[in-house]
Amino acid sequence: MGNSFKRKDGFDGEKLISIPQKVLKEYVKRYPALFNIYITQIGYFPKASYHYKERRRGCDDNILIYCIKGKGYYVMDKKKFEVTPNQFFITPKTEVYMRYWADEEDPWTIYWVHFTGDDIENFNKSLNIGEFKGPVQIPFNNKALDIWNNIYQNLEMGYSIENLCNASFCLYNLVATFLFPHKHITNNEQSSAEDIITSTIINMKDNIEKKMTVEDMAGQHKLSSSHFSSLFRKATGMPPIDYFIHLKMQKACQFLYANEAKIKTIAMDLGYDDPYYFSRVFKKYMGMSPEQYKLTTNVRTQV
Repeated sequence: MGNSFKRKDGFDGEKLISIPQKVLKEYVKRYPALFNIYITQIGYFPKASYHYKERRRGCDDNILIYCIKGKGYYVMDKKKFEVTPNQFFITPKTEVYMRYWADEEDPWTIYWVHFTGDDIENFNKSLNIGEFKGPVQIPFNNKALDIWNNIYQNLEMGYSIENLCNASFCLYNLVATFLFPHKHITNNEQSSAEDIITSTIINMKDNIEKKMTVEDMAGQHKLSSSHFSSLFRKATGMPPIDYFIHLKMQKACQFLYANEAKIKTIAMDLGYDDPYYFSRVFKKYMGMSPEQYKLTTNVRTQV
């Protein structure tokens, strides 16, 4: 593999561990279920002046690089990207030409990890990790740094099965903090966007019997409908009206399971004037009519 560095000495405060390939291969062969993906190298380069790495034939590992200060660049094939603070990128296992380096005037400070696995290509495909995706901007990822330090300190103590297994398991969590950052923000760091989503969902539950539009929901937070919808979809994975209907259908299931009221009454209690329309919506979301659901749950309670 054609690699080259443009710096001769390490960086002040540098941290670097390369796990011996012989050790990794032995454990992966012996305990394949524990090492679906695993770390091969891990490092921290502070203010990495003249850092430069070229991989003419790509790399057999995925490489995750998180920039917390300064600036750097990377090239995949012939496409160049700039990386600035609180951006990360993941390059997948590839045979594509690549190189990455620190800016001369404002060199980056980076945390990085190499990882791979026998099924790494399917892993990358499933998570849409591609060569040309580019850097991703995220809030400061303090949780990732805590996980990184846990992994590093563990590996400093040696390459026992416990230490390598712990590193492998923590790797999933580390990657998740980058791919799904909104799922890993603590209460103290919770963004205003998440406050908006949380309060909206609480309001939906408190007004489950009402009819609400996206305009109503957005207006509560003095946001445009399009911006609010974008925030909501990003946080929950579905549009706000679909989410509201989903909550209504959950409540309908509770009523039907309890067998407390007629379907017409349940529809009215959930804001549906037309019970036939309510039944169509219920079937769309639950895969069966309210009558079928009620019959099914009644049979279960008799068993």
